[in-house]
Amino acid sequence: MTFLHQRITNALFEDPALDGASMDELLLQLDTLRPEHECLFRGELSEGMEFVAPYLVRVVEGTRFYFWLLEEGWGKHFGVFALADATLLPMRLHFRKNLRVYTESGDPKLFRFYDPRVLRVFAPTLLPADADTFFGPVARFFCEGDTPEVLESFSRRGGDILHRRLNLQPGAEWKTLEQSLPSSD
Repeated sequence: MTFLHQRITNALFEDPALDGASMDELLLQLDTLRPEHECLFRGELSEGMEFVAPYLVRVVEGTRFYFWLLEEGWGKHFGVFALADATLLPMRLHFRKNLRVYTESGDPKLFRFYDPRVLRVFAPTLLPADADTFFGPVARFFCEGDTPEVLESFSRRGGDILHRRLNLQPGAEWKTLEQSLPSSD
């Protein structure tokens, strides 16, 4: 295990939502290595959609899938990790609620919260009521930073979003970046 992999392993663990569009071999690896997983889209997928759909995968430390995921996905906006005390089915149902947002005119749009580039911008802007809805059973989200040497963490503390960044280089510590506006209650 490389130092980078060890730092990531030490900082996180549970169920990531993975982006099939960002990982060319995700379906092959899911089929070959067989980690517990579910597609976040419901029903029969149209031709080719299974290759770009988002998947929820239970990742177990030290497995071949875990090492493949870090080796092939880290630094390529492959997905996010969600630390939660829940099984895959309730997590899938919760994440499905976050897949769609609506424009001012009421048109539905796919919300790619499982893309680290989206989560890093979106999570710090959440107001307390929205944070409760978005996080649901999730205690903490982890994702790669804007460079592969950074791991970012988003959690709730009271009515605030706690945003922390860990430089994955040796000797680095967690740094608290910002918090959302406190609750007005």
